Amino acid sequence: MNFSNRGFFEIGIYHGKAEVNLGTLWRSAYQLGAAGIFTIGRRYKTQSSDTVKAWRHIPLRQYDSIDQLIETLPNSCPLVGIEMCGQPVSTFSHPERACYLLGAEDHGLPSEVIRRCHYAISIESMRTASFNVAVAGSIVMYDRMVKGIKS
Repeated sequence: MNFSNRGFFEIGIYHGKAEVNLGTLWRSAYQLGAAGIFTIGRRYKTQSSDTVKAWRHIPLRQYDSIDQLIETLPNSCPLVGIEMCGQPVSTFSHPERACYLLGAEDHGLPSEVIRRCHYAISIESMRTASFNVAVAGSIVMYDRMVKGIKS
């Protein structure tokens, strides 16, 4: 793989519902090179599925609203929504710096949040396009890695 020497990404969940999904996403984020993870609208205390103690390696930040996240995005770091209405991830060119946003397990990303994103991407499937939130995030992070975007 041809990795560049710069760039970073973070990934988070908007109004996440299940702590186990956050733990699984956190573990995948650590394994796939994320700089950190975040939540919007929910605070978690435990992540039972994080068996590698990813919290010791990458931080979890918590925001009260999408506005708060957008106000604190790093310079030149686009917000990439992951939702069924987006561009197929297989054709997406990941930005050097990116902040990926997943929707809640039961409602996805609201349309007003998708409109605030710089990009919207989706994951192709053989059946229904609906994936578990932690699985969807893991697939997108893996796609970023195999396309050679270094974090």
